[in-house]
Amino acid sequence: MKKIILTTVTLCSVLVFGQKVSEFRYVSVPQKFQTFKNSFGLEDLLTKILKGKKYVVLSGDQNSWPAEVKANPCQVINADVINDKSFLRNRVILDFKDCNGKTVLQSKGTSMIKEFEEGFSDALQQAVKEVAVSNPVEHINGVSSVQPEKPVAASSVSEPVKAQSNSGTGKYTNGKATVQKIQIDENQFILADPNSSVPYATFRTTTKNDVFRVKLQNGNSTIGYVENGNIVIEIPQSNGEYAKETFSIR
Repeated sequence: MKKIILTTVTLCSVLVFGQKVSEFRYVSVPQKFQTFKNSFGLEDLLTKILKGKKYVVLSGDQNSWPAEVKANPCQVINADVINDKSFLRNRVILDFKDCNGKTVLQSKGTSMIKEFEEGFSDALQQAVKEVAVSNPVEHINGVSSVQPEKPVAASSVSEPVKAQSNSGTGKYTNGKATVQKIQIDENQFILADPNSSVPYATFRTTTKNDVFRVKLQNGNSTIGYVENGNIVIEIPQSNGEYAKETFSIR
């Protein structure tokens, strides 16, 4: 089929958010972009371009991810290409979201090439130009662990708060599920679920030694504590009571 090209001019616009795509090493690209009936191989094209920018591209199936990535899925940023076609132009939106579903970058590419396959490919190549080469930092719970250092007076950190971070990192199990304990800082740690992009539980220190405010995977808030080296969470029940869930180190 003869290509119908109006002009070689291609338009691109960008929305940039707080984090940078370049802070990530791993990018998840789905097997098929859902807004296309026929995506014309855009998945393979995006994969090829991202690899050229030094990213490690993973499939959308988390079960195929390496074990170290499953332990902290917030190391992965999720890519999607959205069909934004207008009447006369082939347009795409290249969208990157972190493990909490927060958009990190949206880049729009518009092609004047009328043929679908060539036009969408051209638009994507324009949109992906806004993605910098990978220069990764560690991400935990969707937050970069590299932060500017701030001077802290010795008296501003109480001894109980320091002591709360003493329980060991590593793998813990409640007999049914196995999670990875990841210390974010001296006041916060998470239990990472390898099968989910959202932490199983997030723990924040309180004024009492080894007692924590806990946010669960389903969004509920409760308390947790360290007891004999185990991590204990009080799980809210539908009848208003609480059940004790104990994670022991493996």
